[in-house]
Amino acid sequence: MTQARKAIILARGLGSRMRREDDGAALDPKQASVADTGVKAMIPIGRPFLDYVLSGLADAGYAEACLVIGPEHGVVRDYYDRERPPRRIRVAFAVQEKPLGTADALLAAEAYAASDPFLVINSDNYYPVEVLRELRELGEPGTALFSRSTLLAESNVEPDRVRAYAVCRVTPEGYLAGILEKPSPADLEAAGPDPLISMNCWRFAPAIFAACRGTPLSPRGEKELPRAVDEGVRAGKLRLRVLRGHGGVLDLSRRADVAAVAERLRGVRADP
Repeated sequence: MTQARKAIILARGLGSRMRREDDGAALDPKQASVADTGVKAMIPIGRPFLDYVLSGLADAGYAEACLVIGPEHGVVRDYYDRERPPRRIRVAFAVQEKPLGTADALLAAEAYAASDPFLVINSDNYYPVEVLRELRELGEPGTALFSRSTLLAESNVEPDRVRAYAVCRVTPEGYLAGILEKPSPADLEAAGPDPLISMNCWRFAPAIFAACRGTPLSPRGEKELPRAVDEGVRAGKLRLRVLRGHGGVLDLSRRADVAAVAERLRGVRADP
């Protein structure tokens, strides 16, 4: 399989946690105005956070990216089409008509992906450039997993939040064996002292789309990408090589994250 040139960025989320004002976080007026819309990726940290995400992709060698947005997210399209088009990476758009989960969001970009290998990441996470590059060069479908200790030491997420992240199992040959979302305390204890965590950083082949279509709705009425992957892996229809992620992953999910993410991005140039 060739190197991946395309990236799909899931940017359709409702941002309900970001819209809440009960965490005591102090934002400047411009940041607060964007946070009120729930469009997390456009919160300004000097430049919109999404500019840092796209810049990291360009640094890692990706040539183009597709932003999966909602029909109400014209501000994102206007910014990248007209106000400040990126110079190092081409940007396309796919529209997820309703917020029906991350697997449904990926299906919205199926025509964009075509028959090519592609990266999938979240719009509210900033991943290490070297990890993105390694996935691009992997030569087969895969995922980057991060140890709990690495996330706690090098990210902006507190222990309680990390404990809620999906825990993964890996085969002795180094392939993904399963994903356990929202693990219970007993699950975490069984996973050992330093489990591998999924931060939704994937390299896929087109086979993922059948898995996304086939996965059932969750109790929240959504099709979720981790469940689609887990079911595909367990059924033998998907095979994903595991890369051990190094470095932290920044998470811009809540208002309280903005200051910590801004501090971690200090000195990082956003030049997509």
